[in-house]
Amino acid sequence: MMTADTTDAAYGATLTIDLDALVSNWRFLGRRAGTEAGAVVKADAYGIGIEPAVTALNRAGCRNFFVAHLSEGIRARKAAPEATVYILNGLLPGSSGIYAEHGLSPVLGSHEELLEWASFRQTGAQVRSAALHVDTAMNRLGLWPGEGLNLAREKSGAIAAADIGLVMSHFASSEDEADPANARQIAAFAEIAAAFPDLPASLKNSSGHFLKDCPSYQLTRPGYALYGGNPTPGKPNPMQPVVGLEATIIQTREVEAGTQVGYNGRWTAKGRRRLATICLGYADGYPRNGSWTDTVTGGSALVGGVTCSFVGSVSMDLIIVDVTDAPEGSAVRGATVTLIGGPLDLETVGAGAKTIGYEILTSLGRRYRRHYIGG
Repeated sequence: MMTADTTDAAYGATLTIDLDALVSNWRFLGRRAGTEAGAVVKADAYGIGIEPAVTALNRAGCRNFFVAHLSEGIRARKAAPEATVYILNGLLPGSSGIYAEHGLSPVLGSHEELLEWASFRQTGAQVRSAALHVDTAMNRLGLWPGEGLNLAREKSGAIAAADIGLVMSHFASSEDEADPANARQIAAFAEIAAAFPDLPASLKNSSGHFLKDCPSYQLTRPGYALYGGNPTPGKPNPMQPVVGLEATIIQTREVEAGTQVGYNGRWTAKGRRRLATICLGYADGYPRNGSWTDTVTGGSALVGGVTCSFVGSVSMDLIIVDVTDAPEGSAVRGATVTLIGGPLDLETVGAGAKTIGYEILTSLGRRYRRHYIGG
């Protein structure tokens, strides 16, 4: 039986983050691509913390980081003073001075952004090179491919004034090898990259590292796979797990057949059951969609190595688990249960909560004791 350490009594749950596994995953993807791998560390490094993640990866040799917001970029810059830090969400109006102050690089995806950035550079401001985003399928951010080709043909103008140092695009369906959109995007971006022969290019995301016939170019941009997510759904996960989550049992009780459990009595015992209430809920980032009712399946926990189903609604601070089948002595007050780890990998946890592993990671709460390994 595992019990919570007395030094951790102030916390109801512990999030264990293996920074050595994070670095190993980054190195593995770089070797697989045969080129330089950057690291996407947006959303607080997918929930594990920008500062420890960037510090560990930078120490291992990562020199290019990608975040979504300027505020994230400022944090990444402090952790990696010499690295290139790209802001994927582009140039918000009037934000150029912040980029200059912190040495950050915008990912420019429209003529308006190009012109604003070029104008700012012409004031003599000292800034790092920007990236150019060409949209090849997402219809979300980025220039149309034709616009990108037209800019390349100009050989000067906005591109020269903006000092572009990287051209990139983003896959829409790379996790699905059979999706014909992948081949179309690869072909479209090949034309773009060829039009900018003097610029490094970047296309591969996490799953892109496993697509056949996809060039690696000069830089890849893994995200989810770095943190242990499976970039090859339906196949064995080639990545090392990075995150583990355990919560403490607060109380146990026996209930009889017909007993309704949790808010609004949405789960009813089919027979005599033993229940354990754990110190974790949706305020800690575990989705409420993980609730298990009389009609809908939900999430699970490992108790003494046995998978035990949730019962009733996931509430703000608590989850109830059916521990009837757990080994004797494994489900007692003070014992810990596993919410992420072993067979409960990110994909399994995401499916149980009717979401995806990405959301599980990026929702990891702030009330956990965070235990970092290595790095």
